[in-house]
Amino acid sequence: MAGYRHLDVSEVGDVTVVRFRDRKIVEDIDIQEIGRELMDLVEVDGRQKLLLNFLAVEFLSSAALSQLIKLHKKVQAIGGTLKLSNIRPDLFEVFQMTKLVRVFDIKDEEADALASF
Repeated sequence: MAGYRHLDVSEVGDVTVVRFRDRKIVEDIDIQEIGRELMDLVEVDGRQKLLLNFLAVEFLSSAALSQLIKLHKKVQAIGGTLKLSNIRPDLFEVFQMTKLVRVFDIKDEEADALASF
């Protein structure tokens, strides 16, 4: 497994759990790097079950949301599963307003998300 600058990556059974290191994901260069790191998990490492844990994240820009949508499409294209967990209430509102709650499978807690795979 490669080293990641913005992500902490671990395995729980056959699920790859990704925790973000950055509290605010707003800078274009960071968003591009995060997008690349997430895509590498799928395209290079062949991960098919991903859980993104947002516990540390306080703010996401719209460009970061765009990267998540791209990842979701890539995971779906390979027949994989992407789930999100631990999204703070104020950040969850953004997912609701943008109707992304209809796109992503979002669970309150990491354990709930893991159990749903």
